[in-house]
Amino acid sequence: MLPCAINYQTVVAAAKREDNLIRLVSVDYGNDTDEFDLFKPIEFLPGKMWANYIRGVVKFLLARGYTFSGADICVTGNVPQGAGLSSSAALEVVIGQTFKTLYDLDISQAEIALNGQQAENEFVGCNCGIMDQMISAKGEQNHAMLLDCRTLESEPVSMPEAMAVVIINSNKQRGLVDSEYNTRRLQCEKAAQVFGVKALRDVSIEEFNQNQQSLEDVVAKRARHVITENDRTLEAAKALQAQDMKRLGELMAESHASMRDDFEITVSEIDCLVDIVKDVIGDQGGVRMTGGGFGGCIVALIPPSLTDAVEQAVTAKYQAATGLQASIYVCQASAGAGVVEVLEH
Repeated sequence: MLPCAINYQTVVAAAKREDNLIRLVSVDYGNDTDEFDLFKPIEFLPGKMWANYIRGVVKFLLARGYTFSGADICVTGNVPQGAGLSSSAALEVVIGQTFKTLYDLDISQAEIALNGQQAENEFVGCNCGIMDQMISAKGEQNHAMLLDCRTLESEPVSMPEAMAVVIINSNKQRGLVDSEYNTRRLQCEKAAQVFGVKALRDVSIEEFNQNQQSLEDVVAKRARHVITENDRTLEAAKALQAQDMKRLGELMAESHASMRDDFEITVSEIDCLVDIVKDVIGDQGGVRMTGGGFGGCIVALIPPSLTDAVEQAVTAKYQAATGLQASIYVCQASAGAGVVEVLEH
């Protein structure tokens, strides 16, 4: 994986309490509140989804053996929700970071990420991976992160300082995501079985080319995407480090074509956005779909001098072609979770 953190944030103001109460307020949900006791079972609240992410993080910090007292916590932020920009991971990680800071917990950034993923998987009930939490917890300014999701080993990959990360939400309602995701997961597991490996990351492109006739046509397409995408990710990290924007653009174009043709998770609106942006940026950057597919967002890595032209082209052409209005976020690669200020009183 090769994510980067962006300069949209979830922010917490917090204070220790002498008792075992956790008291919450969410500025962005009309100052909605929640309260629970650390010494009582921490339960899911159907009517307060924002609070469940926090409840889950606290529940699993306790389950991991960390000890702490209560806290007053106020949450706000500007990460767009439902846009595929990982607002839930940002919340999970900032809550883990809050308890680490308040109570001086001996917990690594990687474990904060894992704890957040566990909260989302087992408490909230969303079967996400670890990438979003890891980049939220460990991201560095002007760097992407090359992440091995099996070992959780990560290394920072420098990005050109003069690079805009432009995220464009198609605002296409995402349907079928869960069922289609599960289908593709099963297809990839089937391919891995045929190759006799735990996961497709253990199959080289050469091995795939020699043995793809052993797979059903659709399964072969799914496997080819995963195997070639892993290779492209490593190549993209090298291109970024070398500031080779032409090569990065080629790799992102190949990646998008693979998602469209082999993994079949793009939709016409997403393909339309990619084409509009590609026409503007040429070989000065790259653009592809990002996220789970069937709608959602595209990401473009471009010189800041082209952001206005991209915005103008999308505004002029996308709605005319699709009837939808895109939302555009011009970002930069930023640091992940950290402490803003500690006030002594």
